[in-house]
Amino acid sequence: MSVLGLRREPIENVRVGFIGLGMRGPKAVERFTHLEHATVVALCDKYPEPVAKTQEILSSHGCSPAATFTGDNGWKRLCEMDGLDLVYVTAPWQMHAQIGIYAMECGKNVALEVPAATTVEECWGLVETAERTRMHCMMLENSCYDDFELSCLLMARDGVFGEIVHAEGGYCHNLSAYWDKYRDDWSMRFSVEHRGDVYPTHGLGPLCQLLDIPRKDKLSYLVSMDSGAFAGSAVASSRYGSSRTFANGDITSTLIRTVSGRSILLQHSVMTPQPYSRLYRIYGTKGYANKYPVPGFVFGEGKEFLPEAQASALLEKYRHPFQDCLQHAGMALDGHDGIDFIMDYRLVECLHKGLPLDMDVYDAATWSSIIELSERSIQGGSVPIPIPDFYR
Repeated sequence: MSVLGLRREPIENVRVGFIGLGMRGPKAVERFTHLEHATVVALCDKYPEPVAKTQEILSSHGCSPAATFTGDNGWKRLCEMDGLDLVYVTAPWQMHAQIGIYAMECGKNVALEVPAATTVEECWGLVETAERTRMHCMMLENSCYDDFELSCLLMARDGVFGEIVHAEGGYCHNLSAYWDKYRDDWSMRFSVEHRGDVYPTHGLGPLCQLLDIPRKDKLSYLVSMDSGAFAGSAVASSRYGSSRTFANGDITSTLIRTVSGRSILLQHSVMTPQPYSRLYRIYGTKGYANKYPVPGFVFGEGKEFLPEAQASALLEKYRHPFQDCLQHAGMALDGHDGIDFIMDYRLVECLHKGLPLDMDVYDAATWSSIIELSERSIQGGSVPIPIPDFYR
């Protein structure tokens, strides 16, 4: 039975357990100490040191100590514990679906860092488990709560861009400074072994909401192509020895066509020098929007961006309620312009009020499936690959 629009009984106080306390986990715990209707009750990491350090975050905010779990199977014991409403997963990518499925089978709602899964089989596993257990499963796609994307979403719903015919998104970010920062280089090792867009959801998530997928349209098929692994091979040789190959190209481009005939371009590029960009662009019959490197709008027969004052007035007119209520508080808590705080606030608010989540298991599966599907396309010589209809 479908869980599209799933509502569960309101939860007065959302009791949360965190799995994975490397980079994202402690920051999320910090944010949750500021949420009125949530309490951190459990912490888990493979290693004891991150658990102890994160426990100190709770103590510094006057929170009660959380139950702690460590070791290879600590995450299972956390999922099994009583008195837990939500399992918040910031472990390595390869574990997201496995933990999410187990948590739902243990009667817990689950929130998974991006991507929610790395294979199509795992995507179906999340969908089928959510449908069988009737538990919430949300992927933590913070890009969907960005200022510019939220305003453009409201503008699109109001017909400002006309019919949207093409959109672009991606993840373009030089990650060389991050490879040696954390204990487990699991993201690097994934690209050593796999080709394709291994991190598609930051770009695709906001665009699917913009195009009202799956309600108005659906993704039909994709075609992917990558460059050679020039920088990637050099990094792999320096880290793993000269004999180690690097599968993923330095830049991967994926074209998606929707059932109604619209197109989406996704790009993934993390190996070469470049400024950060999620490549957010909208092409409509009445207007155009661009966020990176300079935000701006073009309408009608115009060929230049609107003057800054007019663009600012337009963004203010379509300022999303999330921004009005939460932006300033969120910016004080993380380095992503408040989007992580808004995301967590909304997750807790929906659970507290018994509302459907902003992003459901079908979104998580559809957006994450691009990882394997893009690899299949490249391995086949950039052949078209159908995108499963996880929404059924």
